[in-house]
Amino acid sequence: MTDTNPSTDWRDVIAQNRRRTYFVMATFVALYMALGFIIDILYQSPFVHAQLLQYNVNEPAALVTAKLLLTGKLFPYATVSAGVVAFIAILITLTFHNRIMLMGTSYRLITPESAQNLAETQLYNTVEEMKIAAGLHYMPKVYIIDADYMNAFASGLNEKSAMIAITKGLLEKLDRDEVQAVIAHELSHIRHQDTRLILTVSVLTNLMLLIIDILFYNLIFSNRERRGNQGALLVIILLRYLLPLITALLALYLSRKRELMADAGAVELTRQNEPLARALIKIHDTHNADPKLHQQAYQQTAHDELRQAAYIYSPKTAGISSRPGFSSLWSTHPSLQERLKAIGYKG
Repeated sequence: MTDTNPSTDWRDVIAQNRRRTYFVMATFVALYMALGFIIDILYQSPFVHAQLLQYNVNEPAALVTAKLLLTGKLFPYATVSAGVVAFIAILITLTFHNRIMLMGTSYRLITPESAQNLAETQLYNTVEEMKIAAGLHYMPKVYIIDADYMNAFASGLNEKSAMIAITKGLLEKLDRDEVQAVIAHELSHIRHQDTRLILTVSVLTNLMLLIIDILFYNLIFSNRERRGNQGALLVIILLRYLLPLITALLALYLSRKRELMADAGAVELTRQNEPLARALIKIHDTHNADPKLHQQAYQQTAHDELRQAAYIYSPKTAGISSRPGFSSLWSTHPSLQERLKAIGYKG
């Protein structure tokens, strides 16, 4: 997934991203229903086992239960419930996407009326200027996140519902041309409809991990109260360590090329590569200057794992992650050197 050729027609990228979004949704529902099927087997096996003993049938209860569930002779309560939960999760994601992506942050919506200083007014005007240059029909909502680290991201299901968020640290530490380049990068994500795919992958995979954690701690608590459900606990423990690997693979499905194409889009809109290069170098150097301080800052921002794949600069590139685990083994962003080379910056 390290295709570094950013020259692909962005219209082809839009079509590809639409297909990938549907694939991620379908995969999410399938994984949920598979989890529900496992729970059905675990919780209906004791009943089937008792029936097998009664009729002196010497077959594994779990295997017989699976056959009965697949043939419709047992109703798959957990499987159906998991499918319903998955569809509800997708519906919530599609309805409250921007609020979800801003969860855990302290943020303000920036408008010409709400801007508190010249820098915020310039920020709004820059987004408006770049929106016109990008040929977008709708003005994205603009947010400032009250955080000292330097980062930015775009989100939204489509152009009409799009938003751009930048941290206070980025606005304070970059000059106007560099901020403009960052905005152009994020608007390119909106134009390419990367935001829909990133949103779907980020929210749905992290929600799945959250539900596994809830099941895990619920089973631990129930086992303390009454010794039992050992098989269920073992399966949930395995899933708790396997699902981050699966979600990491889904994250890689985003493809690092989307960042290279957004970088190329920023250069196209600003008509120069130096401001974006300077911005990326400053963000990179700031993160690498004090990784421990930045790790603490990201970890103190609740639900930051939702935004990791959407950021212009992945904290994982500097060895920083808000959620340690298998999902930290792969980065969804190219290296700084790769990005600078792709936009033709020689420094």
